[in-house]
Amino acid sequence: DTFYTGYTTDIEKRIETHNSGKWAKYTRGRLPVRLIYSESYETEGRARRREYEIKQLSRNDKEILIRKSSI
Repeated sequence: DTFYTGYTTDIEKRIETHNSGKWAKYTRGRLPVRLIYSESYETEGRARRREYEIKQLSRNDKEILIRKSSI
């Protein structure tokens, strides 16, 4: 019941890797992970900046962002 935020160039591979118990220690104890929201950017720099912005949001604001994307 937590949100994990990260950036990648291959979403499917990232989810598969997390669910295999590799990479982020944070996700290992919270399996299985599932994608509930994503954004795309042209540059890695912009993606990293957006990742940081999302990580700064409160849980409530993240839930609002997710809900708005599914409308």
